[in-house]
Amino acid sequence: MSDTESEGEQKPLPTQKKQNEDNDDSDDSDDDDAKVVTFASLGICKELCAACDAMKWPAASPIQIQSIPHALNGKDVIGLAQTGSGKTGAFALPVLQDLLHEPRAFHTLVLSPTRELASQIAEQFECLGKDIGVKCAVLVGGMDMTSQSLQIGKRPHVLVGTPGRVVDHLENTKGFSLRQLKVLILDEADRLLNLDFEEEIDTILKVIPRERRTQLFSATMTSKVNKLQRACLRDPVKVEVASKYSTVKSLKQNYLFVPAKHKECYACYLLNELSASTIMMFTRTCEQTRKLALVARNLGFSAIPIHGQMSQPKRQGALNKFKGGERNILVATDVASRGLDIPSVDVVINFDVPMNSKDYVHRVGRTARAGRSGLAITLVTQYDVELYQKIERLIEKRLEKYPVEEEQCLVMLERVNEAQRIAASQMRDADAKKGGGFKRIRNDDVGEDDLSAIIGRKKYAFGDEKKGMKKTKQSGGGAKGYKGRGR
Repeated sequence: MSDTESEGEQKPLPTQKKQNEDNDDSDDSDDDDAKVVTFASLGICKELCAACDAMKWPAASPIQIQSIPHALNGKDVIGLAQTGSGKTGAFALPVLQDLLHEPRAFHTLVLSPTRELASQIAEQFECLGKDIGVKCAVLVGGMDMTSQSLQIGKRPHVLVGTPGRVVDHLENTKGFSLRQLKVLILDEADRLLNLDFEEEIDTILKVIPRERRTQLFSATMTSKVNKLQRACLRDPVKVEVASKYSTVKSLKQNYLFVPAKHKECYACYLLNELSASTIMMFTRTCEQTRKLALVARNLGFSAIPIHGQMSQPKRQGALNKFKGGERNILVATDVASRGLDIPSVDVVINFDVPMNSKDYVHRVGRTARAGRSGLAITLVTQYDVELYQKIERLIEKRLEKYPVEEEQCLVMLERVNEAQRIAASQMRDADAKKGGGFKRIRNDDVGEDDLSAIIGRKKYAFGDEKKGMKKTKQSGGGAKGYKGRGR
């Protein structure tokens, strides 16, 4: 897109949208319809082009092609693109170019709905900006506020955080102000507004300048985003390179209809069949995540859980082990469904059908990223049929049945039932040692056996349900952590 086009009126944008919809059939090809577009041709400076090359971004993605010229010209932008399409680069590069020409503290605030996504965004800012001296600070809940205050005291150029913790610092950190803010970015904007973040976002909007640049990015749009557009965007440019709730064509999507009483057995069968793959399995609750990870580990699978009741160091430790290849199965709640870029993920299994159909789009978006192929399988019980049909209506696609022989699955039934009994005993024992109820273990060391550290002191051998088995070392105690607004 030329600079002339980027400075023009917004009326031509529906044409842009139509062209991109026409090109949807070539999503998995870099140059079916058009030449490769370089970052330099979009107006990005040579220093940042070199940083893009270092990150192995050889060419701009469609969302970057359409949004970067508008952002460089000071326009407010609303960007809608599929997961894994390069939205972080689309808002980070114009910010970094601004900072290269005019460095200033607290230039940009990026808000995200989850702590892990905030950390990932900060990492990308630091990788792209390391050669131009950009400083970045992460403000998220679950971490020590004092150390974050020290980071703020160093006057970073870019702040990335969750809304609750940002408000906590605005109210409690002496000398911290956003009155000089130039750019506000909301990543996964629809999720920010669907959670209880509206009050915090309103607080932030009241203390930042009206004369600023605002950008919203998401893979799914809701009416609440339109409300925010009316509240804080000025003459925005809307860039859509995907239909409202589309998934990429390189993703193979299947369903598997299973009886509810044998659901765990079918899930473990899939883990066994796909054991050579890197798998993310999504559940609905923290307790189910905890239990499934234990069952998988008792059956010999290399699984690790991540959910909202784990302390932040534990969550980050689990994520790092999965990213680093030490564990090939991540059992997670929707805390891991948004924005996380883990290129090695081959398969997504929806153990529980999401209550909100839009969460399905984000869950399956953890695989088949940046043109890669991927597989998504959703387990559907007799109680989930209505939720499943809502998903098919939302994505406007009929899913194919995943080929499985019932007899083959049920061969594992006895072993899976035994693993579930052991897992239940492990959970009861861990809860009893903590005084009843599942409480977060507050320590920074994930330990040799991360799952043992999370569930309790005892390590149970598969096939032996008796208590008093071989003990493992438990790291750390259970001091209560900060319970602020940070998500």
